[in-house]
Amino acid sequence: MLDALSTEALAPEPAEPILETRGLTVAAGRRTLLRSIGLRIEPGRVLGILGASGVGKTTLLRCLNRLTDLTPQLAVSGEVLLHGRPIHGRDVDADALRARIGMLFQQPVVFPGSIADNVMFGVRHTGRLPRRAWPERIERALREAALWEEVRHRLREPAASLSAGQQQRLCLARTLAGEPEVLLLDEPTSALDAGSTAAIEELILRLRERHAIVLVTHGLRQARRVADSLVYLAPRDGAGEVVESGPCQDLFTRPRSPELARYLSREPA
Repeated sequence: MLDALSTEALAPEPAEPILETRGLTVAAGRRTLLRSIGLRIEPGRVLGILGASGVGKTTLLRCLNRLTDLTPQLAVSGEVLLHGRPIHGRDVDADALRARIGMLFQQPVVFPGSIADNVMFGVRHTGRLPRRAWPERIERALREAALWEEVRHRLREPAASLSAGQQQRLCLARTLAGEPEVLLLDEPTSALDAGSTAAIEELILRLRERHAIVLVTHGLRQARRVADSLVYLAPRDGAGEVVESGPCQDLFTRPRSPELARYLSREPA
């Protein structure tokens, strides 16, 4: 039988994070929305973020690729590090950063124009890919989003003609076309039916082989199905804080805080 020392020695070393936050704090005027958030987002893993509505989960995601820059009334302090380098450095191009750290929102957001136009929207904006390479990038992104076979003969049709589930996968393809290292998913199945939800969850499990993923979800069953580790946010003194974090199974079976225990009791896991 292995003793405690040898068991500890065999435990795998934690991977170096792709993305990390240290003391991340967000305020709107005198009101603190998030306080001293620390996260480690590792390659090949899904980090789930749980918490009640209004605790700041979406704001947290938007901090990770500087979408908060678009809301001037928000003041962000602390550090967000991509491969150990601050994302708020003066030499950091915010558009290029958002290609590396892509985000998928709750509701599918399709733009006027064709399916192909939608896939290339962000890539075209950055201007870093020659037009002759677009067809290959479109096909690759749609395949990665498990949509290619459904739309390969319809690429010039309006994106709005797709179903809601297809539109969400199209939005995912648009994000993937930028070749991100990290995917931020903000309740990506909340507006979808059960079949489309299952398709997106299957994609998450497949995509984590090539991307680090941060998933905000209210669904406890969904978190248990796809997350490797969890962070639970709860309000303390009016601001969202990390109350617990750790392996998914540990948080579900052995919650240490009364806040998380109450949260888990609201829905069978």
